[in-house]
Amino acid sequence: MKKVLWSVLAIVVLAAAALAVFVLTYRPAQRPASAERIERTPERLARGEYLVEIVLGCSDCHSDRDWSLYGGPVRVAFGGAGCWGPEQGAPGRICFPNITPDPETGIGAWSDGEILRAIREGVGRDGRALFPMMPYDVYRNLSDEDAEAVVAYLRTVPPVDNPVPRTGIDFPVSFFIKMAPQPLEGPVAAPERSDPTAFGAYLAQVAGCVFCHTPVDERMQPLPGRELAGGHVHRGPWGMVAAPNLTPHPTGLGGRSKENFIGMFRSFAGEDARAIPAAAGENTPMPWLVHSGMNDEDLGAIWEYLQTVPPVDNRVERRARPALDSQPVAASEAEAGAIGG
Repeated sequence: MKKVLWSVLAIVVLAAAALAVFVLTYRPAQRPASAERIERTPERLARGEYLVEIVLGCSDCHSDRDWSLYGGPVRVAFGGAGCWGPEQGAPGRICFPNITPDPETGIGAWSDGEILRAIREGVGRDGRALFPMMPYDVYRNLSDEDAEAVVAYLRTVPPVDNPVPRTGIDFPVSFFIKMAPQPLEGPVAAPERSDPTAFGAYLAQVAGCVFCHTPVDERMQPLPGRELAGGHVHRGPWGMVAAPNLTPHPTGLGGRSKENFIGMFRSFAGEDARAIPAAAGENTPMPWLVHSGMNDEDLGAIWEYLQTVPPVDNRVERRARPALDSQPVAASEAEAGAIGG
């Protein structure tokens, strides 16, 4: 009987050891970074600036921002924004890398292919999985030309010597994020601008509209049939905010014209919009300040796409309460149908 018990114990120990080795050595799915070198043409640099600074809003995460003002205007661009911890809802310590071309503390020593792979496939230069707060599952939809424009422009921003600590995620999340990266399987093309609905869908995806405004389950997976229906709660230095309903239902964008939709963004375009005080916990993650620079054609295309989304009846109270966390919430009469953060 003792021999049987010792045998069972040995099997358990070996299995536990094998599992530990698997967890510690598991590497995310990845392919070698491409060897391409991206030519920095004037057209590509202009497109990259528009994407990085306005459409993708890279400064939202990779810059130091002043959250005492509405929308968190940028203090210092692209030098790294420090780290978030459990107090911001992070499963450990999430640090936002320095993406300036500084060779020591930024991405100056990275190849173009390594930067492309990180942006669209979620794999760092050292082969590790990037934390999905870097929305590579969204940016994988970037067309090849737009992705190359982003890399070309990032090469031109002023280098900043700012060492940022490495991200450290608690187990078991640290293991599960290794399963998030997925290599691209082929070329990615953007829809033709001549089809504003298709091009608007592309912009709504890469600009984060679909991700931020679609409710998710406890595994952060989008709820079927509720795309852009609002209720996704975002927690951070701005407080806790539930994203509004962007479907063409009366509880969402229903009844709003294209001109009104564009006008909401334009109202944040002036310098005065970057100096509005915000009480602690009463701010917004909605990137009004950067998206206000989008041109009318692109904002109009997004509106055209949103009109084609199935309408969903979902009134959302923008200021989420902690107990509600990621659950859709009912709006008060004052906030019903409000759009924004």
